[in-house]
Amino acid sequence: MKVIFTENAPSPAGHYAQAIIHDDIVYVSGQLPVEPKSGEKKTGPIEEQAEQALKNLAEILKAAGSDVNRILKVTVYLADISLWERLNVVYARFFGEHRPARSVVPAPNLHFGFQVEIDAIAAVKT
Repeated sequence: MKVIFTENAPSPAGHYAQAIIHDDIVYVSGQLPVEPKSGEKKTGPIEEQAEQALKNLAEILKAAGSDVNRILKVTVYLADISLWERLNVVYARFFGEHRPARSVVPAPNLHFGFQVEIDAIAAVKT
């Protein structure tokens, strides 16, 4: 196993890694809408929060030798399922033609009152 860390994504605030690689698969921890350089918590509209969480995810994948087009599975934790359509617009723009498997899990009490958290599993480039 290999632990992944990049300064281009928020530092773990607890006992976990940004990501772990095992057998050419990278498992990315849930990403919240936190700007990595300033630590600013993005608490604005769902669109802003989703963009930041996805950007953090992309930076971790890059550090792991992967990218968004190699994502196999995404889990989206959403504080209010009624936000799904708005989030899905950002999600679709982010992924473009790539359509990884995904789950959407209603999670009304996300950390810091955020509206979204996103984790992923991806293949590492070989």
